[in-house]
Amino acid sequence: MLAIFKKEINQFFSSITGYVAIILFLLANGLFLFVFPDTSLLDTGYANLDPLFDLAPLLYLLLIPAITMRSFADEFKTGTMELLSTKPLGGWDVVMGKFFSSLLVVAISLLPTVIYYFAIRQLSVNPQLLDNGGIIGSYVGLILLGATFTAIGIWSSSLTANAMVAFLIAIFTCFIFYNGFDALSKIPAFSGGADYYLQMAGIKFHYLSVSRGVIDSRDVVYFLSISGLMLYLTKLSLQRKLWQNG
Repeated sequence: MLAIFKKEINQFFSSITGYVAIILFLLANGLFLFVFPDTSLLDTGYANLDPLFDLAPLLYLLLIPAITMRSFADEFKTGTMELLSTKPLGGWDVVMGKFFSSLLVVAISLLPTVIYYFAIRQLSVNPQLLDNGGIIGSYVGLILLGATFTAIGIWSSSLTANAMVAFLIAIFTCFIFYNGFDALSKIPAFSGGADYYLQMAGIKFHYLSVSRGVIDSRDVVYFLSISGLMLYLTKLSLQRKLWQNG
């Protein structure tokens, strides 16, 4: 797994694509949080990072599929997947190596946003009143959300040899998991009972729960379960493709 992990990290940062994806993510964050008046932290009148944590999941819908879309698609396209299958590597070694390497890139893209916390702290009239628990919980929520989106992106890439198709599948699937169930729960036919369970089935419900600063074990289990399910489906997809090619 470590060999795959190092290979993926080197490959990602050996081309300009990786740097462009991270730079665009940070640039979009900066524009929305400090330039555009409707979402600017400077115009809210309150010292908090809520606009960042509201915006980041939407930017993740584009960033993470862009990071993961070539994970397996390029392996199928170039024929190196068959070569990997002949190495002394288990299926989980390949899947987890690619998953953790992509997740590390996501974490690297998120790390510079910590500067926003110190900026808000300096601008605050009373820094002691900052909701540090909520901010920490929101960052934990973003890491868990990033892990789930990464697992979905890895699975999407295992379905096709076309990276752009994998990108679109990942965007659609992440959107359905994040916002689809929440939107479905608002249909009047589900009000009065089923709407709550539909909300609980979606990522947005659990992300907002963690963002309040209370890290509930049920929310953590949910994120880990979805991530584990998508990684298991990835392994099955790889086994099926290798069997067909064999």
